[in-house]
Amino acid sequence: MRLRQLTLTHFRNVSFAALALEGRQQFLLGANGQGKTNFLEAAGFFGALRSFRTSDAKLLIAHGQPEAALAAEFEHEQLGDTRVTIRLRRDGRELWWDQTKITRLADHVGKFPVVVFSSQDQLLVRGAPSVRRRWMDLTLASVDSGYLLALQAYAKALAARNALLKRGTADPRELAAFEHTMAPAAAELITRRTASFQALAGAVAATYGRVADAGEPAGLVYEPDHAEPTAESLLARWEKQRARDLQFRTTLHGPHRDDFSLTVNERPAREFGSEGQQRALVLALRLAQAAWFHERSGIRPVLLADDVLGELDPVRRRRFWSAIDPEAQVISTGTMLPEADLGAWQIFDVRQGVFTPRAAQA
Repeated sequence: MRLRQLTLTHFRNVSFAALALEGRQQFLLGANGQGKTNFLEAAGFFGALRSFRTSDAKLLIAHGQPEAALAAEFEHEQLGDTRVTIRLRRDGRELWWDQTKITRLADHVGKFPVVVFSSQDQLLVRGAPSVRRRWMDLTLASVDSGYLLALQAYAKALAARNALLKRGTADPRELAAFEHTMAPAAAELITRRTASFQALAGAVAATYGRVADAGEPAGLVYEPDHAEPTAESLLARWEKQRARDLQFRTTLHGPHRDDFSLTVNERPAREFGSEGQQRALVLALRLAQAAWFHERSGIRPVLLADDVLGELDPVRRRRFWSAIDPEAQVISTGTMLPEADLGAWQIFDVRQGVFTPRAAQA
């Protein structure tokens, strides 16, 4: 898939921009705080209708404006040339493919995949479990509609059970009713996460060997809160834990407490990995994610690299670049031009939300 045109109106600090993207590699050049990352955020929003920087879509609308608009034209392996339009309002969003309005998230997610490389990726190693769960859910839902449906069903029933628990006087029969809705969805999530992480783990290990300085083995380990993926065992655990859940006024166990770890030499990188090992691991994870998307869906993701090149030394930059799918579109940002040996780039100078194209550079 290739992104060929991106138009933004009142998005963050961008009043208006219409960029025609030519070739396989684009580079946004400018000082910090000028709008480079805002462009990547907009491009990434087409993937799952979420920002990689904030969970509050209202923050994407320029100050004092009632709405923001994003429009993209894609060359697509399955849909052909397609225009996608998104309007963001403070009370919701509106999504169109060409002349067709899309109302269900499940109909859109996974159709226009993007993979974002950013400095925030270090949190996938050493951040809170909630950060890793968000990555897990977005990644798996993007290629597996069954996963998305199970996740939506589980989240809805979990929220209702937690609302009862917050009252402090929940009737066990009411709790049981929501548990019976949660259990099959939870078992489905655990099963699908287990299978997906087995596939991703092999890709992470292989890719790490290409981007790391040394040949130590790397891994990706799924850590379920409840290892037995059956509705019956989950129901038994929730029933047994009701008194404690009432005490803490929340559901303490289930797939919403799952985690995963990235490992080096079979030890958790968050505790034992060096800075260089951790950085190589998150690059390997993102590259594995892109390859897995392509393998599962037949759609090649667009790669968005937010100042990644500037954070790597020359040797690691070359290793990283050699590991990227040579057919994938890459849109990168930085405060300095990329080296000439990284290929030809279409350059845009960025200043105060204005994007000025230069001639493509070799």
